[in-house]
Amino acid sequence: MTNTINELGQPIGFSVENFIAPPRPSFNLLSGNSARVEPISMAHLPSLYAAFSIDSKGGNWTYMPYGPFKDSVEFEEWAKLICFGEDPKFHTIFLGDNPAGLASYLRIEPKVGCIEIGHIHLSPLLQRTRAGAEALLLMIEWTFSAGYRRLEWKCDALNAPSRRAAQRLGFSFEGIFRQATMYKSRNRDTAWYAITDREWPNLEKAYQVWKQPDNFDADGRELKKLSELTSGILVNRG
Repeated sequence: MTNTINELGQPIGFSVENFIAPPRPSFNLLSGNSARVEPISMAHLPSLYAAFSIDSKGGNWTYMPYGPFKDSVEFEEWAKLICFGEDPKFHTIFLGDNPAGLASYLRIEPKVGCIEIGHIHLSPLLQRTRAGAEALLLMIEWTFSAGYRRLEWKCDALNAPSRRAAQRLGFSFEGIFRQATMYKSRNRDTAWYAITDREWPNLEKAYQVWKQPDNFDADGRELKKLSELTSGILVNRG
């Protein structure tokens, strides 16, 4: 699909016909070969706090607008206030049967088919694991299977691990919004990434190859790297 010229000789965007607004995130379970994602529950909070507390220095919270939390009470009070609404819509990521991470959908705009994935916080138990990556893939797959046209990923431009993760998952770099916001009494330049439905068919194929059980050795290490499978699909890097 390409942009066109209208009757006045002006360039205009390509036609989007018969678009049906997708549903808001409303599933009870996403399950893969190694990962499970469920809407957050109060019952998950003690295990989430325990998993996050493995990061004893709190470095995983540096680029989040909240945390670290001094104790489980403070964490649960924050979660009750922030994590149980409809936008952002938080989900718990499991490692086996244990809650070990969070991620959410936010800025949910079904009318134009746009949604963002964010508030991603994987405990040390999930970082650099097959389950951690697959959980995010499941959330991405749901987005496009539901009919969204665009999925966004945004992070502090100084957050190198998040920027690498975005591109590994197939999000293309779109630019940096300078002085986009402030948090924890400091400036944030925001790096923007996105996947569109035009890229999704090829990205879905890459995901399917990566997720095959025979793509992992006995220790769960990937043989065909996800970053290699998605690199040729990226529209732009940064």
